Amino acid sequence: MPDRKEDSPTQPKEKPRFPFSEEDWANTPATVQQFLLHLVSSHITLEKRIEELEKRLNKNSSNSSKPPSSDNPFEERPKKQKKNKSKKKKRRKGFRQKMLEPTEVNNIVPEACICGNSHFDNTNPYYTHQVIELPEIKMEVTHFILHKGECPCCGKINKAVVPNEHRTGFGPRLSAMIAQMAGNMGDSRTIIQDYCSSVLGFHISLGAIQKVIDRASEAIKPHYESIGKEARDASVNYIDETSHRLKEKLQWLWVMANTAVAFFMIHPNRSKEAFEALIKDWMGILVSDGYGVYQKWVGQRQTCLAHLIRKARELSESVNPDIAKCGKWAKAELQRLCHMAHSPPTQGQWNAFYARLIRLISIYEDRQDDAGRFARRLLREIECLWTFLIEEGVAPTNNHAERMLRFAVVVSHNK
Repeated sequence: MPDRKEDSPTQPKEKPRFPFSEEDWANTPATVQQFLLHLVSSHITLEKRIEELEKRLNKNSSNSSKPPSSDNPFEERPKKQKKNKSKKKKRRKGFRQKMLEPTEVNNIVPEACICGNSHFDNTNPYYTHQVIELPEIKMEVTHFILHKGECPCCGKINKAVVPNEHRTGFGPRLSAMIAQMAGNMGDSRTIIQDYCSSVLGFHISLGAIQKVIDRASEAIKPHYESIGKEARDASVNYIDETSHRLKEKLQWLWVMANTAVAFFMIHPNRSKEAFEALIKDWMGILVSDGYGVYQKWVGQRQTCLAHLIRKARELSESVNPDIAKCGKWAKAELQRLCHMAHSPPTQGQWNAFYARLIRLISIYEDRQDDAGRFARRLLREIECLWTFLIEEGVAPTNNHAERMLRFAVVVSHNK
């Protein structure tokens, strides 16, 4: 991989201010002037580089799209200050797991009283202690013994055949468990093989495991297509994508989710082509992050406020005071907008919020730095910031789609 090409310092566009007079500068030899300008330019370049590196170093899951698993485990998170409340907190009742239907019941009576008595005429149950245990695993193994015989009429030898439902050699429950381990749990074929050997007590080859998985995939295909149809029939969908390795090749796992179903698709690309393959002819309300393909959506769209808030938080931590000021202001306004999902604003509150947001954008949009880029992004997506206030059943964030993809992220990290 080639080394990163460093920006070579050039002379500043405007002459910097020096702590000496114009006359002193005029009397400075030209070669010294050139060298000083070169040093100033190098200083500016290095300052920008340091700022960029510090920005990368300070990125975490709270101020960027990085997952929580990428955070430094040794870095202490700032503790939230608890508000002092004058009222005493009510004691919560202890949580107890729901009792299951017992397969066996043992009644335990008191053994002996401290007075020496060991006989109790009338006892009543006062507490039930539940113990849950796996039964001893003993595999059900059925042998189908095929017979052959000579036809008494024509003398031809006839052979019995294995019933169709048993031809694979593995029953539906075992096949479902193997498919579950490989699919939802992301276990490798070798791990499944070891589990079958050590826990279930039988050997299965890697090839047989793959055949079971292939048959399960074929069996659920109609259900998969049915889920896709139901997703595309919904009026609102939360869509997201994440990188996904399949057979050591980089792929993209896409999700189209709503309150009823979540439809997944693996595609080689993160592109408009992949997005269109996912949605097909769907034209509902899209909830998504700020990926360029989503921004070109012609229908109604809600941009994820959580992504914008994280970006604003990142700006608020900038060493540049102007950028930090923009970030703090934007974060406060976006958080206020997000809270409106639970507490709709009055007309006066909305007018005040809208005026502040427009002022924020107008102050920073012409800047050629991170604050300016963020202000222009807000302006570009302004019509998509509050769709959740207009349309029923739309959330202000794309957290639902991200939660649907979470299992794939965890599985890929564990591999």
